[in-house]
Amino acid sequence: MTMTRHPVLFRAACPDCRGRFELAAAALRLAIGRTARTTFYSFTCPECGSAVRKPAGERIVQLLTGGGVRTLRLHVG
Repeated sequence: MTMTRHPVLFRAACPDCRGRFELAAAALRLAIGRTARTTFYSFTCPECGSAVRKPAGERIVQLLTGGGVRTLRLHVG
């Protein structure tokens, strides 16, 4: 028996146009900084084109990294 792997989709919302949609991992970026203030995920709203940046707590980081979202680690000198 072979298992078909379905792409992971993440629910998101745009604070500008208030649109709600699902995004594939490739549409999201995750930045992990030293503090909660510098850890966030971002995407471009598919409905209005706005650049969206939202804070990412520990659980969000786990979900996004587990779902294959590209991650950037921010380091300070």
